[in-house]
Amino acid sequence: MAASHVSVHHSDAIPEFEIRDIRAKDIVDAIKLGIDDFNAKPSHLFLLGLIYPIAGALGAAWAFGADLIPLVFPVVAGYALMGPFAAVILYRISRRREQGRDFPWTDAFTKLTGPNGRTIAVLGLFLVAIFMVWLAAARIIYDSTIGPMGFSSAEEFLRLVFTTSEGWTLIIVGNTVGFLLAVLVLATNVISFPLALDLEVGPLVAVRTSMRAAFANPQAMLLWGFIIVSSMVLGSLLLLVGLAIVLPVLGHASWHVYRKMIAH
Repeated sequence: MAASHVSVHHSDAIPEFEIRDIRAKDIVDAIKLGIDDFNAKPSHLFLLGLIYPIAGALGAAWAFGADLIPLVFPVVAGYALMGPFAAVILYRISRRREQGRDFPWTDAFTKLTGPNGRTIAVLGLFLVAIFMVWLAAARIIYDSTIGPMGFSSAEEFLRLVFTTSEGWTLIIVGNTVGFLLAVLVLATNVISFPLALDLEVGPLVAVRTSMRAAFANPQAMLLWGFIIVSSMVLGSLLLLVGLAIVLPVLGHASWHVYRKMIAH
């Protein structure tokens, strides 16, 4: 891996971390390391506890509230936008293993204090804001396309989505907006949460460094983004058990992507 010139400005409060150039083989290696972390510390138990309540709520909405059906896909897709924040515990596990230390599950719920905790909290609020923007945009797009047509069941809703011009407009516009928000999240958070966990940096430094790293490695980031999306689609097809494996592996792998991209 080639490294760009390190430039740390001691005269101001914004350190410039060294950004390494990474390739596809580095992404693949990060995934392998993520799988090793997953096998060593089966974090799917935590993810199952997180996924099942969400799935139950969505199932109830699907069964008892036809008006909520249009938001099922945006909520599920939005979960991916919140992924970097949800994976903080997974980053902590990978970091401990990297240091040769154990990570007892009792530590999973201990608070992160000091600058690290404050930065992670601010970054988490940023993702919550993006998530809310996504839900609002999804609702507006729905109301502007097939909303006025109305439907009486989930089957009728799916028919409208896939067999009408309004439905295809909903699909195209909705996925375009979702893609743009996903790119924003990837660029600003690909390493911001791991960096904030690892070092005492502020949220602006974490986001700025993440964007520098993403723009310095566009091909690797496109590959990483494609792997995240395709893995989540595959995990969804395999139902909750699939997601309970895919999500923690991606979370652990994200830590190792950070370690490969940032030198300190």
